[in-house]
Amino acid sequence: MNIPFSGVPWMGLRFWLLVVSAMVAFALSFVFIPDALALVFVTYAGYWLVLAAFLIFLHALWRTFGDQLRSWSWRGIDWTTVAVLGGGATVLLVHESLGFKIVMDEIMLLGTSMSMHFDRTSVTPYRGHDIQGTFVLLSGMLDKRPLFFPFLESLLHDFTGYRPGNAFVLNVGLTFLFLWMVNVAGRLFAGRVAGWLGVVLFVGLPLFAQNATGGGFELLNLVMILATMLLGVRFAARRDEPTLTAFCFSGLLLAQVRYESVIYLLPVALLVGWVWWQERRAVLSWPVVLAPLLIVHYPLHQRIFEIRSSSWQLFSQPGYTKPFSLGYIPDNLSHALAFFFDVPTNQPNSQLLSALGVIATPFVLLLLVKRLRGLAHESPIMVATTFFAVGFVAQFGLMMCYFWGQFDDPIIRRLSLPTHLGMVLAVLAVLPQFGAAASRVLLAVATLAVFAQGIPSMAAHAYSQEYLPGREVAWRRAFIAEQPRRDYLVIDNDSILWITHQVSSTPIDQARKRREAIIFNLRNRTFSDIYVFQRLNIDPETGRMTLREGDDLGPDFVLEPVREERMRGLTLTRLSRLKAVRDGPKTISGTDPATHAVPKDRASIERMRHDYIDNFIKQLP
Repeated sequence: MNIPFSGVPWMGLRFWLLVVSAMVAFALSFVFIPDALALVFVTYAGYWLVLAAFLIFLHALWRTFGDQLRSWSWRGIDWTTVAVLGGGATVLLVHESLGFKIVMDEIMLLGTSMSMHFDRTSVTPYRGHDIQGTFVLLSGMLDKRPLFFPFLESLLHDFTGYRPGNAFVLNVGLTFLFLWMVNVAGRLFAGRVAGWLGVVLFVGLPLFAQNATGGGFELLNLVMILATMLLGVRFAARRDEPTLTAFCFSGLLLAQVRYESVIYLLPVALLVGWVWWQERRAVLSWPVVLAPLLIVHYPLHQRIFEIRSSSWQLFSQPGYTKPFSLGYIPDNLSHALAFFFDVPTNQPNSQLLSALGVIATPFVLLLLVKRLRGLAHESPIMVATTFFAVGFVAQFGLMMCYFWGQFDDPIIRRLSLPTHLGMVLAVLAVLPQFGAAASRVLLAVATLAVFAQGIPSMAAHAYSQEYLPGREVAWRRAFIAEQPRRDYLVIDNDSILWITHQVSSTPIDQARKRREAIIFNLRNRTFSDIYVFQRLNIDPETGRMTLREGDDLGPDFVLEPVREERMRGLTLTRLSRLKAVRDGPKTISGTDPATHAVPKDRASIERMRHDYIDNFIKQLP
């Protein structure tokens, strides 16, 4: 329904209501809600707003694809394509072990999903304890990372029970979904063989395998970018309300996967505007009219970078004073080239994909610019590609302006995945210019590259050994798996790791400050054991070992090493048992040996019990 308004025939009532909705959302996001209240709003309303957007998205998908799904028959299955997808996914998943690859991102996301599951708040817990067999989250704070990935994790927890491994289950499922969508995109560009080529190019990329077996949000980011683009193709072809709703809400959810993914709302808006201009009417649905109000929490969430300046992590790269600058481009470009074309044993790259992408990208950009004037006569896939090319270029440009945008850095190379997707799409988009034979030749070369470089690189995964935090997390998770019960406490600066595995934990600084609480728990045997995780640095000249900064509990804590491992040449990872705490002239190592009189009347006993429980909760570290 489009009611003419203000003499402009294609701007109906819904269009102006969308304008009002956007203005209200802007006022709430940037004017009326103060900083302190903004984070509280995201904490308590974020989950519900993401849930509402996700349900609308699913409903819109059903409305636009329902007829096709109802008429689907297994007799129409392309079994060769199924074999390509299944075989490709198997290659990606078998050479890397399931585990947390980029520790801070993945553990923080898991922590947020834990809070979403247990109490529907969008916080990362930093205090949690096993209290009489029940693990209770006691406090937490809002993390800077967007909410869509932890929301999906929390849905898995809701339906299967809370398990840290649900992060890996989600990414394995997303791996199959992504490869299928790459195949769909290839077919739209240049036919069946091109679909297989797109899949094989990603199968030969070890970086993709690393993220497919991890617990981070990079794979969901790729899925949502490609899903939004393919829904844009469908909207350019159908131009109806259900498809518009699915397209817009896909973009809205994409913006909530990674920080910079909000960039892709620009091609979404441009494509919608172009279709409206072609139709001379604003095709609008009520959910799209209300969409700005369902993303109010996103700009409010981004205020965390102003409130907590440490969120930019400038301290991680000495010498940098601002997060973005054009001056960073030359250095970042040299690092990008070093990543794309280094030997696969040093970097999880694909030299073939890099070479094809570098050749195809400028070619396809020139092709799109050339066809811009006649865009109305192009295929829907080329229309969508034209607008989403803006998003891919903008995203890459932003990364090159980022102070920590070095693609060859072990922590940062995952940020190159959207660029890899853009390069694969560029290769597929130019294939029709070279005929069907080109697809078959490239498919043969790409398959050879998988066996010659991709699989050996993934099997050795030497590129992942230099990231010590990831190896230490795997080491600690192995320790957790070995314990028959989880009624112990771990003192560790990465306390969130233990809490997300439902093990009581507190940071080292907190243990130092609350020494009396540690003594109380030793005396009362609150925990079956108390462990301390520390890393020691080794002097190459003398062999002397010193504790990493922030890992020293102090001389009052008596430790006994339980296990240790030298995971890197000049570091030693150690887990120790807390044997005792010195309290002045006394050393506390267990139960108070003094005999205490027990009252005879029931009221006094109950009062003592209540006071003890109240004090016990307060004394939890």
